[in-house]
Amino acid sequence: MDFLQPTTWSDALALRAERPDALPIAGGTDVMVELNFDRRRPGALLDLGRVPELREWRLENGSVRLGAGVPYACVIAELAGRLPGLAMAARTVGSPQIRMRGTVGGNLGSSSPAGDAHPPLLAAGAVVEVASAAGGLREIPVEEFFTGVKRNALAPDELIAAVRVPTATGPQQFSKIGTRNAMVIAVSAFACALHPDRRTVGTGIGSAAPTPRRAVDAEAFLAGELESAGLWQSRGELPETLARSFGERVAAAASPIDDVRGSAAYRLHSLSVMARRAVTWAWAQYQQDRRAG
Repeated sequence: MDFLQPTTWSDALALRAERPDALPIAGGTDVMVELNFDRRRPGALLDLGRVPELREWRLENGSVRLGAGVPYACVIAELAGRLPGLAMAARTVGSPQIRMRGTVGGNLGSSSPAGDAHPPLLAAGAVVEVASAAGGLREIPVEEFFTGVKRNALAPDELIAAVRVPTATGPQQFSKIGTRNAMVIAVSAFACALHPDRRTVGTGIGSAAPTPRRAVDAEAFLAGELESAGLWQSRGELPETLARSFGERVAAAASPIDDVRGSAAYRLHSLSVMARRAVTWAWAQYQQDRRAG
């Protein structure tokens, strides 16, 4: 197995074009597990850890452009105020050592249905920037990025450059169910984001379908109910019945399976409960933000 280690973005794209059999590796927290268990045996590893552009983030037109190599620890330490949902999810990833190595770009590249970063990216309406030496840069809305179990919309000669995440204009929440409190793959996960500037709601479901996905019907239902009741403006109490109905619609958007980590029925129930609680917490924060202002 060859080991390719570019030090510039242009070299990385050139090597990707020359060696389509090469497997990109960033933090290695997913890739090394698959290699150790002999689930994958690529012709080469394309190490992106020495490409400085990938480890940078910047503010850009109301969004955070997060380089594909930015580790979870950086999201937690530097971006929790701007990307609270993603920071919440990052805190649940592995151990401190894993959070120092693992990256949001790597999570997207692995495209696992259980990837912790995926639900908050969906809820926020993120866009994935990908590039190739021949085709240049193109943008893929994150909800279109996942095409199947551990499959994505990347072409064979493309690499993930960054993910562009709109900065939060309202409260965001992330919840995850696992067989223990740490170092665990999600049995199910859920993220929600309130967007009061445009009076919409974002959602993201993890580990309860072949791909991470939004609960589009639940989003439209909740945003419409909040609008018709005048709650976006008044920031009055969120009816418990509304939160519960939202949770039921979130669960209806999932299509889980039974596996060693949990049953489909449990995943549906947990999603309903997590969604109800998450939107209740988010709305309480929305009310608190008004009082603080």
